[in-house]
Amino acid sequence: MSGTDLWTLLVIVGLTATTVIARCFFFLSNKEWPLPAWAGRGLQYAPIAALGAVIAPELAFSGGQFSLSWTDARVWAALAAAAFVFWRKHTGYAMPGAIAVGMAIYLPLHLALGW
Repeated sequence: MSGTDLWTLLVIVGLTATTVIARCFFFLSNKEWPLPAWAGRGLQYAPIAALGAVIAPELAFSGGQFSLSWTDARVWAALAAAAFVFWRKHTGYAMPGAIAVGMAIYLPLHLALGW
């Protein structure tokens, strides 16, 4: 802590307090807070939107440069995984199956062809 100044400590304490208050805000009231129907419907898509926000840049960029290529094993693995999810989307094993299918496509292309 010898290199930490007072301003840094104040910022850490302030951000911690903001995070705790924001996360505990819903527990301060005794009444239930019903969500509007549009918000509940929108929250159903939050996990897939977050997953897409993580995966899409990883597929499209390499080394900070846009490099979407058909000779990239990640693209073929993502397409195969997406096809599997659309094929088995209402089953309990759609996501683990998509990961398995994606890796089954990615590893041979990456190891054998160097993609």
